[in-house]
Amino acid sequence: MTIEAALAIDLGGTELRAALVDRDGKILAFAAVPTQAQAGPDAVIGQIEALAATVHAEAPGLSIVGVGVGAPGPLDPLAGIAVGPPTLAGWLDVPLADILERRLGLPVRLENDANAAALGEWRFGAGHGARSLVFVTVSTGIGGGVVVDGRILHGRRGLAAEIGHMTITNEGERCVCGVVGCFEAIASGTALGRRATAATAASDGSTLRRLSVDAEVTGRHVVEAARLQDGLALALLEEEARWLGVGFTNLLHLYSPDVLVVGGGIANGLDLMLPTIEATIRQRAMRAYRDVPVVQAQLGRHAGLVGAASLVLFDDAGTLAARMPVGPSTYPDARRDFNG
Repeated sequence: MTIEAALAIDLGGTELRAALVDRDGKILAFAAVPTQAQAGPDAVIGQIEALAATVHAEAPGLSIVGVGVGAPGPLDPLAGIAVGPPTLAGWLDVPLADILERRLGLPVRLENDANAAALGEWRFGAGHGARSLVFVTVSTGIGGGVVVDGRILHGRRGLAAEIGHMTITNEGERCVCGVVGCFEAIASGTALGRRATAATAASDGSTLRRLSVDAEVTGRHVVEAARLQDGLALALLEEEARWLGVGFTNLLHLYSPDVLVVGGGIANGLDLMLPTIEATIRQRAMRAYRDVPVVQAQLGRHAGLVGAASLVLFDDAGTLAARMPVGPSTYPDARRDFNG
């Protein structure tokens, strides 16, 4: 029996990743290359084609039913257009879905990368079985996606749930968006590392500087030092947990999910922060929202790929999708190459 799978693409500003994913969310083949982010759309789309051929060569017997692409916003998921992602030079209103459909001869669905990760965790990860979910990734920045009543929340032009740019204070560092007090500017891994760097000095003998080899301290270093019971790191992580608790309380009030899933590099320290996060939620949330579990993401760095695959393997209600028709391909032998 032929196994059906989706070709999943995770288009990042640093790394371009591709995988073949089956209907159980299992990755059957995987490949990645550095993204030629400054070379323009044609170069990157060429990379996508090459990666697609690479992963298919690893599992040639599969029947590929479509392509799901997770890409940085802003983008229009319904029109399949990359509107202007800041991490990709020259990408202005690029009709990525149409281009890939023509070149690969397969139906293509485009989604914001954070939304794709939310879908992955909802269908196959920590949110499996939930009707509604908020996914928050805490890493270099803060992003995420929201599944409400079994559907990803898009909003106008696909711009809903820009979680990192909630205003949670009127103080602190200015965000990259230009505003003071954004959740991302206060509680991201970058912000945590910045506070840790300011609290230490090169060659001061601290655990944080030792772990960073006297370079700038990162959020990852703070988590590592906290696991070593370093007092400063534990205090920094306590402050981080309080800010996350404030932001999470807002998300609970706004979206009322069944579960709040936390991913990204800082989520590796969620077990250390969870008591303070939960205490903050109990202090600040209305009673009806206090019992929503806050859990760590399960799919790790593959959440976006699995979620992108689910865009073509499932319909919006979460059931298995039927095969989607696509017009004639202008890419030579695309159907033969990708469907055997």
